[in-house]
Amino acid sequence: MAKLQTQGVHHITLVGADRQTSVDFWEGVLGMPLVFEQPNLDDPDTNHLYFDPGDGRLVTVFTNENSKPASRPNPMGIGNLHHLAFMVSRATYTQAKTRLEERGFPNSGEVDRGFMYSIYFRDPLGQLLELACYKFEPPTGTRHADVLREAHNIRVAKGAYNIADEHLADAIELLSKKPAPAAASKP
Repeated sequence: MAKLQTQGVHHITLVGADRQTSVDFWEGVLGMPLVFEQPNLDDPDTNHLYFDPGDGRLVTVFTNENSKPASRPNPMGIGNLHHLAFMVSRATYTQAKTRLEERGFPNSGEVDRGFMYSIYFRDPLGQLLELACYKFEPPTGTRHADVLREAHNIRVAKGAYNIADEHLADAIELLSKKPAPAAASKP
C-alpha cells in the first residue's frame, strides 16, 4: 500500500473566543500578522481568522462574539492537544521571558531541552504554548531534522540519555563532510 506522503504542516486551527481576544494575542503579543478573515464556512455563527506564524504557513482561529475567554488549561487526556511550539530566533528567545511577563503572561523561564531552549506559557484561553530556539544551525544543504537524526544516532551509540551539545556538534561535523548532491545535468 502506498503512503500518503506529507510535505509539512499546512495550518493549525484553534477554537478561540471573541475576535478581539484572538487578534490582541496572536498579532499583538506573538507578532503574527492577521493575513485575512472570512466566515467559518462550516458554521455561519463563527468567524475564521488566519495568522502568519512567520514561515508563510497559517495558524487559524475560529471566533464567536458570544464566546468569552476562559483561561482554564486544556484537559490532559489521550487525543487532546498538549501544546503548540513556535520557532523563534535566539535574539527573540532571550527577550521572551521579560516581554511575556510585561504583558501579563507568566511563563516557565528558560528550559534546556538538550538540542533547543524552550519557554512555556498559556494563551488567554489556557492553551499551552512554547517558544523554541534551536541551539544550532544546520550545515548548508541540510535541515534541522537531518542534524537531529544524526545526533540521535550518535546519542544512542554512546548510550546517552538525551541529545546534548556534543552530539549536535558531532552530527554537524559528520553532515558537513558529506559531499553536496550533484546538480542535475541538463540534456
